Amino acid sequence: MKRSINLFIKRLIDLFGSLLGGIIISPILIVIALLIKLTSKGPVLFKQERLGKNGKPFRIIKFRTMVENAESIGDGLFVKTDRDKRITKIGKILRAASLDELPQLWNVFVGDMSLVGPRPPVPYHPHKYDEYTGFQRNRFKMRPGMTGLTQVTARNSVPWDERIIVDVEYVENFNLLLDLKILLKTVKKVFVGESIYTHTDKMGSRSADLN
Repeated sequence: MKRSINLFIKRLIDLFGSLLGGIIISPILIVIALLIKLTSKGPVLFKQERLGKNGKPFRIIKFRTMVENAESIGDGLFVKTDRDKRITKIGKILRAASLDELPQLWNVFVGDMSLVGPRPPVPYHPHKYDEYTGFQRNRFKMRPGMTGLTQVTARNSVPWDERIIVDVEYVENFNLLLDLKILLKTVKKVFVGESIYTHTDKMGSRSADLN
């Protein structure tokens, strides 16, 4: 099957998958939103600018897992461990199960993201867009994903430059079967509750990702 057809089908899956998924888990989303609101001060949602397809900026949406104005406290833009005191009690649970990512279904529905793809970096880390090498920019040829090959293989256990290599590998070898395998592995990891802080990257850990 031609890559263009695969990409078209992928977008249809994203569109209907995010819509159906959002409807099915809406009770869970409501419960999480209430828990966040009742247990800590601040907004329910965390929004941050990220780089999308072709380096185009967009605002990613996540459940807030840290105290308000966390970037002005402690290690600033970096989260080195799940014991970071800025992470709320509910936030620890959400992060462990990746439930903080669920609002991104909206990003998928509107076309900023895909269910599967490279994770979208912030505009200034690990590089500004124009500072990525030609090879590294290949990771931006597809929509960023809620999950991806890096998340189910290395996660935060390797430096960013190595993660980018895995991202490019995904983009170059993309097919629908690969997406299905990644989604299944993601579901497995959610139930296992694997820590995202097994190792730290060269900039400190879950770098510049306060939620």
